[in-house]
Amino acid sequence: MPESKLLQQIARKESDKGAIARRVIESPKLIPEVVEGLSADNVRVKYGCAKVLRIVSDEAPALLYPRFDFFAALLESDNNILKWEGIYVIANLSSVDAEDRIEAIFERYFAPIPGPVLITAGNVIAGAAKIARAKPQLTERIAAELLKVEKAQYKTAECRNVALGHTIRAFDQFFERIRDKERVIAFVGRQLENTRKPTRRKAEAFLKKRSSKGE
Repeated sequence: MPESKLLQQIARKESDKGAIARRVIESPKLIPEVVEGLSADNVRVKYGCAKVLRIVSDEAPALLYPRFDFFAALLESDNNILKWEGIYVIANLSSVDAEDRIEAIFERYFAPIPGPVLITAGNVIAGAAKIARAKPQLTERIAAELLKVEKAQYKTAECRNVALGHTIRAFDQFFERIRDKERVIAFVGRQLENTRKPTRRKAEAFLKKRSSKGE
């Protein structure tokens, strides 16, 4: 089947995906076409559509919420890039999740944290902070999932050190909402001896910020 003009435009490397996303937001009837583009054989169409949908989820998540189950299915995709897009979009949809669908897929969403793929875990860790801010009732469960990073098994020990840095950054975004703060403080404190300098610096900054606030 020949590609539509919209998909042809999306496929062009130099096309402004942000402008296309805004056009889709203004004309939601285009959403099915862009979603369908994720199944295209043409990788420029596939990943171009993924980028457009990512932007739509940033700026108008309510437009994609009716397709929550579609994006949740991407969590099990064999295509890692589409899996990462699903993780990203689902996190954004949490802000409009009036039907509490996030709770129904909670275990599936957070399953990658213990490993073995660092990039997948990193995407979930970043998404966790968004979900925690949108869903306060899930804060303690999310914190517990993030703490699993300390014992995660990735390809190398350095990969885990990277993930630990990501986790500190995530905690920084919703720490005030966490009840069991001491457990998180202890976790971050242990990273003061992390062999990865950027992770140590994140730990230092996190603790200094909390110390200045008297937390």
